[in-house]
Amino acid sequence: MKNIITKFIANTITEDELELLCKWLENHKNQNEFKQYILDYHDLNITMLKNDADKAFNRVKKSIDNPTNSVKVIRLFKTKYLKYAAVAVLLISSSYFFLKRNEIVERDQITVSTGTDKATLTFEDGTSVVLEKGQLYKTDKVVSNGEQLVYNKTKIDVIVYNYLTVPRGGKFELTLADGTKVWLNSASKLKYPVAFKEGVTREVELIYGEGYFDVSSSKNHNSTKFNVVSKFQKVEVLGTEFNIKAYQDEEYVYTTLIEGKVAVSNEVYKENLNINEQSILDDDHGIIRISDVNVYNETAWKKGIFSFRDKSLKDITKALSRWYDVDFVFKNKALETMTFNGVLSKSKTLEGILTAIKRNVNLNYKIYDKKIVLE
Repeated sequence: MKNIITKFIANTITEDELELLCKWLENHKNQNEFKQYILDYHDLNITMLKNDADKAFNRVKKSIDNPTNSVKVIRLFKTKYLKYAAVAVLLISSSYFFLKRNEIVERDQITVSTGTDKATLTFEDGTSVVLEKGQLYKTDKVVSNGEQLVYNKTKIDVIVYNYLTVPRGGKFELTLADGTKVWLNSASKLKYPVAFKEGVTREVELIYGEGYFDVSSSKNHNSTKFNVVSKFQKVEVLGTEFNIKAYQDEEYVYTTLIEGKVAVSNEVYKENLNINEQSILDDDHGIIRISDVNVYNETAWKKGIFSFRDKSLKDITKALSRWYDVDFVFKNKALETMTFNGVLSKSKTLEGILTAIKRNVNLNYKIYDKKIVLE
């Protein structure tokens, strides 16, 4: 029936399927199930690339309500099924307002803040400054608008390092002196030169966390290479885009190539990555494995999206804990291995995310300030 309901929403339902749907809707229990699936369809099957799910859902609703856009569906509605069609449209309409009401309730019950742009810039002498959205910071070498940090290109004799630390519940963008752009995810720390010395390999260190790198081509820097050192590995770059995930609480280090070429190495192995491939470094055994991946799922965080594909709740809660700055406790250990699929906006409240997961996974949760207990 979910398949048929999806076809009904998309205006691709056949006459036989419509007849089956209408008969099924005679049962009041089925009407409730129909409404619930509409909610799930909204939360999980409409990608929120522009954070505009409500408008997308309205377009679906209008395409059913408007006869000029739904000639095929209207033609299928014979007189004997009109009352059932009315029920279906009413349910869709009520589901939309039910959803809006739920969102209002979630906003009223917010106990956890959504992540935002923030970071701490630390200089080589140990002094530091907090960078926050809406606040300007400027020196002769660097400027920040509170959302990104941009270094000026200067010539130097001695390499001096800065550190950019993004806390849980934060994100930040960085443009290095050579033009390389870096996006840092929550709970990440990067070490990098204030400026690069001519003729010397450009090198930064992802001390921990996750970063997306858009490296300025070596052709623009007298063929000098660019290296990213991270947890037990080094990535050699000529000019490319890639993502490194190297969190302290993760067993593996993941490097995903989006564009160009990189070589991933440790003390024993060295592997070349092709576009849409990911290397997985096993910390314990030092082995590097290569596999094909969906690049969007691996880099959606950079665009403000949670993209969960067959992810376990244990892995999902790690991502949520970093973005919302909370801790999860599994009272029911069996929940850790349960999987979930969904594409959700990171601008949603934590309760909004948990509600979407709860509709598809049998769990209950309680929020105690910064601790969420899953039962």
